[in-house]
Amino acid sequence: MDHLKIIKDIRNGKYAPLYLLHGTESFYIDEIVKVAEEEILDEAQKAFNFTMVYGKDADSESLGNALRRYPMMAPYQLIILKEAQDMRTLKDLEPYAANPNPTTIFFIAHKYKKLDGRSALIKQIKKHGIVYESKALRDYQMSQWISEYIQSHGYKATHQITALIAESLGTDLSKVSNELEKLFINLPSGTTITKEIVQAQIGISKDYNVFELNKALAYMDVVKANRIINYFIANPKSNPFILVNGMLFKFFSEVYMTHYAKGQGDQAVAKILGLPYHGFVKDYREACRNYSLSKTQNILSMIATYDLKSKGYQNVSTENGELLREMVFKILH
Repeated sequence: MDHLKIIKDIRNGKYAPLYLLHGTESFYIDEIVKVAEEEILDEAQKAFNFTMVYGKDADSESLGNALRRYPMMAPYQLIILKEAQDMRTLKDLEPYAANPNPTTIFFIAHKYKKLDGRSALIKQIKKHGIVYESKALRDYQMSQWISEYIQSHGYKATHQITALIAESLGTDLSKVSNELEKLFINLPSGTTITKEIVQAQIGISKDYNVFELNKALAYMDVVKANRIINYFIANPKSNPFILVNGMLFKFFSEVYMTHYAKGQGDQAVAKILGLPYHGFVKDYREACRNYSLSKTQNILSMIATYDLKSKGYQNVSTENGELLREMVFKILH
């Protein structure tokens, strides 16, 4: 079951007695807990039937007693265990999970890591309630996630803009959503988010970003590429090697696919590459003219090698910035 189905069921009054929300991505866990807090009980019912407990302050005996209480002047009581990863005796809730109180709705929010699915606690919650694992998104999934988030709030953005936001903000969904919410405050509903808006509100450089680097490499613009690399080296927190390297690998993988799409029209190539507009294909065709298929294969292999070097493999002293400069030099020459 995904988080949207859980949220929909809660809003429709369809509850389970037990919810275990765990995993490496805290954003979805927080979203579900927020909806549970807001929707299950009204304000009058909360006065006697809502309990919030934090893992570092919780013990299984006291919590177990609270869970077995009956609600007052309400059909349910709601108990939320936040930061459950800090509760040392969490596993001791297994007897309660085996026989939950049908008039208690109990949420366990265990963030930042997943629990062992073989544990007795999870097995019992699966029998009597809902277990949801919140998984962190990969780099390549972020642009699509941002696009859907923007659309769900009544705004529009091109693939290029969502990719630019993803490149700048990374994969922390809470951070990304907070930045987007700040951006929405100043925009009328229905606005198309442009590069200028993103640069002004989120602080992304207009001239020094990985998309401009990709374009400089595609057209073999040595001066511009070196200027961007110097900016990246001077601003490593905004342009971490792992992110830049990953985006370069993605770009040259798409150049590689464009080689094999030779003879097809721009619209067909755009569809193969997942581009929202066929006008973007010209940059890939230019890259194909400047980098043969074998050269592109070598570049992909080289990018993978430099990824290992950045993690210390066969490299004990070279800084990531210098690795990036060296790699880009080899791409261009």
